[in-house]
Amino acid sequence: MTARALVAEFVGTFCLVLAIAGAAIFAAPSAGLLPVALAAGISVVAMAYAVGHISGGHFNPAVTIGLIAAGRFDSARAPAYILAQVLGGAAAALVLATVVAGGIGVKVNSFVAVSNHYGGAGQYGLLSAFIYEVVITALFLIIIVGSTSRRAPAGFAPIAIGLALALFHIVAIPVTNASLNPARSTATAIFGGTLPLSQLWVFWVAPILGGVIGGVIARYLQEE
Repeated sequence: MTARALVAEFVGTFCLVLAIAGAAIFAAPSAGLLPVALAAGISVVAMAYAVGHISGGHFNPAVTIGLIAAGRFDSARAPAYILAQVLGGAAAALVLATVVAGGIGVKVNSFVAVSNHYGGAGQYGLLSAFIYEVVITALFLIIIVGSTSRRAPAGFAPIAIGLALALFHIVAIPVTNASLNPARSTATAIFGGTLPLSQLWVFWVAPILGGVIGGVIARYLQEE
């Protein structure tokens, strides 16, 4: 493992969180969930092409652990990758918090509103949130492993992965604000305060569990 790989994971996760949380904070109040979903998908496509050849383009602790389950990644490298991802996401949230603080009378969503959540009035409960995050992250890993298989068309994996992430955001934002990524959830929770932080464990455990399940299924399907 090289320092360049860790920097690539930091930068890729920074871009991903800046795109998702930035769209949720600034665009969603007037434009709804579609810009957030597109921001997620487009940012992953862009960074996968930009730095994926350096680090593998995980940008997500659940992906890193899911790829271990799929037999695609060395578990000894995982702690450093996950730390780089969490720090990259937190740095992006810090940039967004600084920008938001400079607004005067601007209508934006709060970090509480854009954090992942469950159980409040008009929201889905813990079981619904947990199951949904497990399922969509498992499917995400199946797509990642399958599209990067030796037998898949070369060069198209970032597009498939980006479209999948956009799709899962469209269907999951109404339920949990769409995590699939503990680094993304941690980044906004840091600035969201007590409630997002108290619920953060769900958005670590469920995506990682889903990543492992998806990785195991993908390993079987791809016979690798």
